[in-house]
Amino acid sequence: MTARSIRTAGGALTAVTALALAASACSAPSDGSGRNGAQDSAVVGIAYEPDSLSPLLGYGKDGNSKIFDGLLTHDADMQLKPALAAELPKVSDDGKTYTYQLRKGVKFSDGKPFTAKDVVFTYETILDKKTNNASRTELDALKSVEAKGEDQVVFHLKYPYAPFAERTVLPIAPEHVAGKQDVNSGPFTTKPIGTGPYELVKWSKGEKLTFKANPDYWGGAPKIKKFTMAVIKDDDVRATRLRSGDLDGAILPPNLAKGFKDDQDKTTYTAKSFDYRLVTLPSHNKVTGDTAVRRALDVAVDRKAMVDSILYGAGKEAYGPVPTDSEWFTEGTEREHDLKKAEQILDDAGWKKGEDGIREKDGVRASFPLWYLSGDKLRQDHALAYASDAKKAGIEVKVQAGTWEVIEPRMKTDAVLAGGGSPADPDFDQYPLLASKLAGDGFNNMAWYDNPTVDKALEDARKTDDKGKRKAAYDTIQRELVKNPAYTFLTHIDHLYVVDKRFGDLTTQVEPHDHGLASGPWWNVEDWQPTK
Repeated sequence: MTARSIRTAGGALTAVTALALAASACSAPSDGSGRNGAQDSAVVGIAYEPDSLSPLLGYGKDGNSKIFDGLLTHDADMQLKPALAAELPKVSDDGKTYTYQLRKGVKFSDGKPFTAKDVVFTYETILDKKTNNASRTELDALKSVEAKGEDQVVFHLKYPYAPFAERTVLPIAPEHVAGKQDVNSGPFTTKPIGTGPYELVKWSKGEKLTFKANPDYWGGAPKIKKFTMAVIKDDDVRATRLRSGDLDGAILPPNLAKGFKDDQDKTTYTAKSFDYRLVTLPSHNKVTGDTAVRRALDVAVDRKAMVDSILYGAGKEAYGPVPTDSEWFTEGTEREHDLKKAEQILDDAGWKKGEDGIREKDGVRASFPLWYLSGDKLRQDHALAYASDAKKAGIEVKVQAGTWEVIEPRMKTDAVLAGGGSPADPDFDQYPLLASKLAGDGFNNMAWYDNPTVDKALEDARKTDDKGKRKAAYDTIQRELVKNPAYTFLTHIDHLYVVDKRFGDLTTQVEPHDHGLASGPWWNVEDWQPTK
């Protein structure tokens, strides 16, 4: 989870006002596409849109940006494969030097050649503190990057960082365009030029992003010539527009996806993910900052009931950022639902029930607000279920909805129903989620968690390429979260997508929290073969 991904989807994302979204959601795209449009076009419904389309500011940092390519990309099984690089990198024996041979003959969509200088420019710009990239810490291991001729790039690391190759799916920006303007506010942020399979035609903020196929794409011209992402925040409206034929596909929560089960013209795709939902427990709040309260909430919550009643079985219980079926999960850190244990923890800590059943300690009432993003039914349902479980233990949770503009200023003291998750490497999730030095840094470490044992384990895990040592470090972290939870993890969610059958059998990947924009069955829309 990065600074932005904890709140929304698709890289560095933002929510726009409910009014603007509602207005756009009620009308179909005016381009005549959708199920009744041209066979070589597709319109899909997503829930959020980016803040920026510049990879220098974080767009597409985990791949699948469509406008851009990275040196590497992922296949359907999430294995790394060459993209702008001609082959996988050569790594030095000490694990501190990565050498990439670049693919020849690649051009940006404006016709200019792609070279090693563009790679150096991209990484150096992101590392520049003047660049407003909230995910800069993801490149902490990078010492320097150099171009050797036109078609070779060498990365020098400060220490052997095991998942560094995964970081090179990061999209490459053209120096001849982005390098001649303000990186944070120049036109490149909304009118990008890349090497990817699609070119941006128009971005109608709060409404849609329209793309056209890049006829000179090095991987071959896409069969889908026009691709539109309709930004529809409200889940119900997205489902309605899919049913009416305005959309060819959409991401939907389980309760709405099941309504298409018997639709002969639609296929539902289930994508396994590392995507979790959690409740932040900010240490600056007198209630959520109490370790006893955190531990009590951790066992008071009924995770299985949430999976069954909210996700309709499309997911699993979450005890931390690592799913229970991952090789990185620490056995024995599962927390069973145990209301009596929760009450005992609170009693022992001096939190006593008042006449109304809500506890109090030293004049502080066991009550705190819990915010969720307006229009997000899954977050709302999780928040309400959490509040219900907490109340049984004598803790009052006041559930409130708002936009991120409303929520963000309150995150230091108010709890938030948030999300995150990355399947690429455990460092990608746990470091920004838990490192004390990132407390209050945007959407990193929203709990302001400060645990020296966890901090050391985080550093140990990212500064070695020995898998056994890394596993031991992450085991330490997961056990510490049992003793002193920074968050209450609730569920890991399977992402559900409903798509028109005219596109044939599609695939999905194991997905991060960032879903809808870069993931889903359209993760490889450039390879779709529409039926005639």
